[in-house]
Amino acid sequence: MTVDAYTPQSGDAAVSVSHYDLQLDYKIATNRLSGTARISGTVVSDTAALSFDLVGLRATKVRLGGDPRAGFTQSDRKVKVKPSRPLRAGEGFDLEIAYGGAPRPRRTRWGTLGWEELEDGLIVASQPTGAPTWFPCNDVPSDKATYRLSFTTDPGYDVAAGPLVEVATVRGRRAWVFEWVTPTPTYLVTVQMGHYVTETLDLDGVRGELHYPRPAASRVHADFSDLGRMMALYQEVFGPYPSPAYAVVVTADDLEIPLEAQGMGIFGSNHIDGFGGLERLIAHELAHQWFGNSVGLALWRDIWLNEGFACYAEWLWSERSGGPSAHAEATAHHARLRRLPQDLLLADPGPELMFDDRVYKRGALTLHALRLTIGDDAFFALLRAWTDAGRGRTVRTADFTGLVAERAGAAARDLLRPWLDETALPALPAA
Repeated sequence: MTVDAYTPQSGDAAVSVSHYDLQLDYKIATNRLSGTARISGTVVSDTAALSFDLVGLRATKVRLGGDPRAGFTQSDRKVKVKPSRPLRAGEGFDLEIAYGGAPRPRRTRWGTLGWEELEDGLIVASQPTGAPTWFPCNDVPSDKATYRLSFTTDPGYDVAAGPLVEVATVRGRRAWVFEWVTPTPTYLVTVQMGHYVTETLDLDGVRGELHYPRPAASRVHADFSDLGRMMALYQEVFGPYPSPAYAVVVTADDLEIPLEAQGMGIFGSNHIDGFGGLERLIAHELAHQWFGNSVGLALWRDIWLNEGFACYAEWLWSERSGGPSAHAEATAHHARLRRLPQDLLLADPGPELMFDDRVYKRGALTLHALRLTIGDDAFFALLRAWTDAGRGRTVRTADFTGLVAERAGAAARDLLRPWLDETALPALPAA
């Protein structure tokens, strides 16, 4: 495990987490959260302490299994657990942290992230460092784990998080239990809560869910009517859908951008107009279930592997659904990028530019250049090989270029170098 250079204050390189069991109780009227996190994992290098990210909440009790003399300290970013003896590489650990407080977003260079109150509900938007605003964790994208979340809150709300195990009433309150069996990084674990209608639907054989405010029903039904066709296209070109289900949450509030989470896309009411005006966003968030959520990042510098692929998926959906072809989209965006500053290195944009729109569009253009070079059959076979080989894993840009060389030859790999490793925008190959 490594600490990410883009988020150097997050994570502990000595820790690999295998499972989080979170028991949370939330009172929405007072924004009070009390929780217990049971964290299981392995020490990957010798260490005298285990550190977990936690921001804005106070740890009250820590127990390290098998070590009654273990202690802990807390700073504004970390809970540090000190065993009574150093731990050796390969040792397992079972840790329990009780904590609580008034959760709130954290301020970062990318804006406010994490747990955020809506007008009457909540949203969790953690990418890239917001997860510690609601549970103690090893907050790096390379550390995927499974999760069980028990979330108890006031009755009358719909809660969406992940695959639902059960819902029960406990002393007049509602307890929702979710489980993620798909390995998931901390930034893709979420809780969404509001006064929502819930519907189930079939998405090309995948269980689908819609959670939305009742007044938005007609707009939601209109704008998501093609979601099953999108799923069919993506399963055709990317391979089988990699999670048990896909849920869509539409909040009553406006959101700056839609969000992806494991098995979920979250949209603001401003993204749903009833006329498909922002259909590309629906296509983009669904594509992240393959690119980013299943095939995950080892380091944030390689975020083009998430966003470039999801952006190219928008163009593929446009092509399939009767809109502009992927080539028309590519030539238009290439012309636009030529007019913008040529100061972005796609394979290492830096933390300030990692969410710059040029990462998205240049990443998609890189894929289109590859498609033009090797042809459709080889290109789509490569995409399916990529999602198959990377399913449930974390990857680097070198993994992708290596697969390109293996399946399409060294010349195809060399084509990618100026797109990835130089700032000047290359010309697109001839169609």
